[in-house]
Amino acid sequence: MNSAKTFKCRTLVGGYTEGEAIVSREAICFYLCDPATGELLDKNHHLRGESLAKKVLVLPSGKGSSVVQLDGLFQMKEKNNLPLGMIVIDAEPVLVSSVYVVETPMVDRVEEDPYSIIKDGDWVVIDGEKELITVTKRS
Repeated sequence: MNSAKTFKCRTLVGGYTEGEAIVSREAICFYLCDPATGELLDKNHHLRGESLAKKVLVLPSGKGSSVVQLDGLFQMKEKNNLPLGMIVIDAEPVLVSSVYVVETPMVDRVEEDPYSIIKDGDWVVIDGEKELITVTKRS
């Protein structure tokens, strides 16, 4: 049986989205993603080889300069392979401003630790207008 739980959050970049979760415990440099597939190419990242495209990404923060972050995200957007939305722990300005430019919903300050409530494959809804996320566990 799938059960959904809803949590309050803060909206950083507005919008509504939903999709399958992918969870990263490490910061991500989006310049090290293949824009054609959304695949993470960073040799030292635990999600290397996984596609971030069309998924709701949970991550601690971004990694890299504003030019690198924005360029990587912009290239992914051009190929229609951005994450559907992001739940971030550390809303550092470089990542937030880059995500704002590519218009991907982003939230932080989830009322419970996102790592304790969201696992790979869960279905996540981000409602930026209501400042809520809903997580449905998948078996």
